[in-house]
Order: sequence, then C-alpha cells, then structure tokens
Amino acid sequence: MNKEIELIFSPITSKIKQYDVLLKRILTSDSELIGQVSDYLFSRSGKLLRPGLIFLSAGRTDDIRVVYAALAIELIHVATLLHDDVIDQSTKRRGLETVNYRWNNMVSVLMGDYLFAKAFGLLVESGLQSLLKNFSVATQRVSVGELNQVYNTGNFDLAEEDYLKVIADKTASLFACAGEAGIICNSGDESKQRAMREYGENLGIAFQITDDLLDLVGETTKTGKQLGSDIREGWVTLPLIYTLKNGGKPYRDRVVKLYKEKFDKSEFEWMVDLIRQNGGIDYASQRARNYVRKAKKAVADIKGIDYKENLIKLADFAVYREN
Repeated sequence: MNKEIELIFSPITSKIKQYDVLLKRILTSDSELIGQVSDYLFSRSGKLLRPGLIFLSAGRTDDIRVVYAALAIELIHVATLLHDDVIDQSTKRRGLETVNYRWNNMVSVLMGDYLFAKAFGLLVESGLQSLLKNFSVATQRVSVGELNQVYNTGNFDLAEEDYLKVIADKTASLFACAGEAGIICNSGDESKQRAMREYGENLGIAFQITDDLLDLVGETTKTGKQLGSDIREGWVTLPLIYTLKNGGKPYRDRVVKLYKEKFDKSEFEWMVDLIRQNGGIDYASQRARNYVRKAKKAVADIKGIDYKENLIKLADFAVYREN
C-alpha cells in the first residue's frame, strides 16, 4: 500500500487489520493447491481501494458485516482479474507472474470461481438481503462489461459512449457497489446509498480512464506491466478513440495495420506521439477529472457521513497517481 493511500485510509487502520486477520482465516483450505495460490495472490500488498471505500463509506461502526462486505468485494475483484488474465493470455500483473502463467489456465479459472463462491458465502452469512442484491447486480455488470469488451476487441470504430458503458460495467460497478455497501452495513439510509453509489460509479470511471492513460504514458517500473497492452490486445481506449475520431482515415488505417502486424517499440512510440499531438491524452485526462468532480460533488452533498474528506481525497487519488 503506497503512502498516499495509507494516509487516506488512516482512520480505518484497525478495520484493515481486522480484514487481514479474517482474510487469512477464510482462505484456509484442506486443498494444498488452493493454499498455494491464495498465499501467492494475497501475500502481495495491494491498494485495497474497494475494501477501503467500504470502510470509509460505513464510517465509525463496529458491525462485523462491514468487514464481510470488504472481504467479499476484494475476493470478487481478484476473481475477475484471474479470469481476465486467462482471456488476455497475460503473463505479468503488477510486475509478477500471473496465476495462469505460473500454474495454468485451468487453475486460474477455477481459483476465480472459488473466490466468487467464497465472496457470496460471506454475503449470505451477513444476513443482509440488500447487501447480497447489491453485490449480485455489480457482479452481473462486471460480466456484461467483460463480454462487451471482448465483443469490441479489434473495433477501431468504437464510439466513446460505448467505451464508457464498458468501463462503467467492468470497473465502476464494483466501486459503486463498495460505496453503497458501506451505507447498507451502517444506517441503510436510501438517500445516502444513492449518493455513495453515484460517488463510486464516477470514481470508478475516472480510475479506469486513468488506467488506460497509464497504459500509454505510464512508467513500466511503476505500473508493473508492458506499455501498450490494451492496443496490442485490440482494445481501443479513450485517448485513441478521440484521436481516431479527429485524426482522419490515414491515421486509422495505419493504426489498424500496426495492430494486425504486432507493432514494435518504435511504432508504439509513434502511436503515443500521434495520440498526444492530436489531443487524445489531454482529452482523456480532462474527462477523468470531470468524473472525479462528479464523485466529489456526490459525497460533498451527503450529510452526516464520518469520513467525507477522506472520500474526497480518494477521488483525487483516482486520477493523480502513477500506478
């Protein structure tokens, strides 16, 4: 966990410690393989953005169901990554070997299934029907987003509206779920639930646009992955969508040709320069900041929420980060 996130999450340190203890307990298994993969996956210190959002949203409550919800959201998130890495045939994530590369595709898929089952078991144990429904809707949205991304792979005519719908489903849905879950576990106030769902949705969209920017202009040592992964896989993100829309047919034809020919480093650098010169980087950055403003407005309007300033700082972190 980096220093900035540690500072934002400082009021919920005790909750994160409780989360860590319970995580080890629920992942204990008679299966040697599950034990090995679990240790490999969860021994790494991640940002815990989604669990942290649940804790911040819930505020000062000692209800154990908040921890169950935080565990469930992270297990679902990791499960989607395990499936993603198989779909994308990835070999590295955050600088480390993926499970599908270290073991095989079957282990990665089945481990993802196991984590999904564990997550929903925790939600059932919470006894909160509204929490279970919230997570069910979010998980369905993730699946729809993934399917629509697969469907649009290699589509260099992808509209911005369709791109935003994909990332809202694929990424923002879990942030929206997390924001709402904290309120469900605390007061259950419906107006606060709506506001925190809106906060999480906008935060998640900003987060994914920033991820897509980092895939083009980030530092590999900080992002932990090869630059240009999206375009190499045929997924057209917002900076390139804007560039192709405004750059004309010659640019589009060359980009499509490069994608089909599996371009090298110099050709990727040409593409990034093209995107930058045509305003694609600036446009996507501006759009991400606009979504952050929406997130901050949603939370600023909520009355009687404990960690409002931390939630506002978390929204800023979504776009002002290096990994």
